[in-house]
Amino acid sequence: MQHLRRPRTLLAAVAVVAAGLGAGVVPTASGAEGGATGSDDSVKEDAPPTFEEFAAATHRDDLGLYIVNGDEALSDRAELRAYYDRMMADSGKGDGSTSLIVNQGPSGDDLWSSSQAGNLTYCISDEFGTDKATVAAAMEEGAAMWEAEASSIDFVYDETADADCTTSNDAVLFPVEPTDDTSFIARAFFPSSPDSEMNVLVNAESLVSSGWAPSNIMAHELGHTLGFRHEHTRPESGTCFEDNNWRPLTPYDSVSIMHYPQCNGGSDDLTFSALDAEGVKSVY
Repeated sequence: MQHLRRPRTLLAAVAVVAAGLGAGVVPTASGAEGGATGSDDSVKEDAPPTFEEFAAATHRDDLGLYIVNGDEALSDRAELRAYYDRMMADSGKGDGSTSLIVNQGPSGDDLWSSSQAGNLTYCISDEFGTDKATVAAAMEEGAAMWEAEASSIDFVYDETADADCTTSNDAVLFPVEPTDDTSFIARAFFPSSPDSEMNVLVNAESLVSSGWAPSNIMAHELGHTLGFRHEHTRPESGTCFEDNNWRPLTPYDSVSIMHYPQCNGGSDDLTFSALDAEGVKSVY
């Protein structure tokens, strides 16, 4: 499940299945909470950390084990080096790969079929009440960012399903539902997610008070529904590592809409970048 964290309350990132956006507390290479809000001038945005820098930033538990991806233990420095080397080998830096990275499912790229991509139906729950119009506008504008770059993508709002807008409603591919959870702004899913987890949850109050444009927030979440991972999990970001279960579609892009601003990002408002456009066109 992908979670968009609040700018002031970023929690530890855990494995592939969580994506959020926040700030204030930034995960280190280990996924543990630490560091300061905003970019770190000591980390170059265009260069990955050295192994020594990575090792120094990786949390060690009471037994001295290195903890990566939030909950995976590596017994010694040699295992940590092997993990680092795998991440660097898979990063796509310098190999001519053509920012976006796509999640890897059991059979490869975690993407929709061309027919399904052209009919990504959703509803917006009536339970949003007076906030529903705000959420609907943000969804429409966020979807339009992806649709404008890839003609095969079409997010289709079916308002006839709004009264029963849940994962059990087979009339739509996914529902957009409200949440009272204030630890994140919104959270989404990947194409390979089970049906019971295939929804977008939104804290409407946080959506309008986060400091980011609501349309950009929802475009970030819809990027996950298309199969795109957090850009900052790439070693080049220098922080906020999650895992290496992804394939690069473009060179590293610090201003990608899929890159947390507080994870050494180059944009402060989740702007849609030229490389985002290039990446989505390459797979849809």
